[in-house]
Amino acid sequence: MNRKLIFSICLVFLAGFSMKSQETLTVEDAVKIALENNFEIKIASNDLKIDQQNVSLANAGILPSLTANVTNNNSILDTKQTQGDGTERELDNARNLNLTYGVALNWTVFDGMRMFARHNQLKELEKLGDAELKLTILTKISDVITTYYDIVQQQQQLSALDTTIVISNVRVTTATNRYTIGKASKLEVLNAQVDLNTDTTEFLRQKELYANTKIQLNQILARDPNIDFKVKEEVQIDESLLLPDLMILAEKQNPQLQAQVINKRVAELELKQIKGDRYPTVNISSGYNFTRSEASLGFITQSSGKGFVYGINATMNIFNGGLQNRNERIAKLQIENSQILIDQQKLALNTQLSTAYQTYMTNLQLSKLEAKNEEIAKQNMDITFEKFRIGTITTTTLEFRTAQLNYINAKVRNSNAQYQAKISEIALKELAGNLNFD
Repeated sequence: MNRKLIFSICLVFLAGFSMKSQETLTVEDAVKIALENNFEIKIASNDLKIDQQNVSLANAGILPSLTANVTNNNSILDTKQTQGDGTERELDNARNLNLTYGVALNWTVFDGMRMFARHNQLKELEKLGDAELKLTILTKISDVITTYYDIVQQQQQLSALDTTIVISNVRVTTATNRYTIGKASKLEVLNAQVDLNTDTTEFLRQKELYANTKIQLNQILARDPNIDFKVKEEVQIDESLLLPDLMILAEKQNPQLQAQVINKRVAELELKQIKGDRYPTVNISSGYNFTRSEASLGFITQSSGKGFVYGINATMNIFNGGLQNRNERIAKLQIENSQILIDQQKLALNTQLSTAYQTYMTNLQLSKLEAKNEEIAKQNMDITFEKFRIGTITTTTLEFRTAQLNYINAKVRNSNAQYQAKISEIALKELAGNLNFD
């Protein structure tokens, strides 16, 4: 069995050994787990449910209130009375009872349309909660995908370092054999061993970073940090993104911009409520009461009554020191500020999209360039290894180590270029509010 065949077998063995017992986690699975488990998403989801519960006619003050009431007052008094004709009456421990019970209905039938503005405002606050939930989901999906492809990159680099250790092991074995039969010096063996130790050190550092990043992803997924897994190494990059399309999507879908637009509508409805203070407030009341009273001393010792009671009440602010005008001016300034924030957010969003798009286009070009570089470096490594196998060059030759490092570095750069291109794609889609995962 020749050395090239041994090299190939060892490479396949080492590449698969550390992964054989691990589950494979896809990016779709990771996103699904995050949507189900992530703490921030759960909190934002509950906040939205609270906003949904707040949207009701009763909370806006549109519906009447119906209450039941019971009042029972008793007294035991030593009583002395002087009547109009001068007659005096006196009674010790005189008992008195006043009992009232019934139901009462109160309803504000007009308040300057404030109740309806309040109801619409509650609906807008629900939409704001929905936008905040979408922002949280987008941010967490972006975190998951970014961390996932970081692990993909590190897994690829770990595989590349596996490869260089295999090559360095072959060098050490060859140099040792040549030294044993007297065809090489001790220096050749030492140089090969130093390179092997260097490659092993890099491998261990990369292995540590790889393990820590997996722990970080488990934290984002809100699951046991010690769960081990491997990831799919294929990186598919969407090369069809166009800046004008992304800007149109962002104006419609970006949660932060949506939140600013909703805040403006909330401010406009707040002004409507404040203007409602210029109009009268009309309340009607009704009910059914039962009354009973007893007195041990007096002209009437017992009385009772039952039946409907009703009434109407109207109030209107005539003058409150100019506070009405002040409140309206402040509300109008709040609306103006909301529009300024919308314009500011649009400008910031378009700036971020333009910058991210330039980075995206550059990274696409670099990913293609580095892929070609890796192919060239592999061809060079294959030729150099064949020359090494037949003895044209020795393990001490700088050409061999250079070809080895060039190949490994090309693999690492290609992996990093693919990762950076994918991250650029994710950043653009996040800004456009278009990271679609069911």
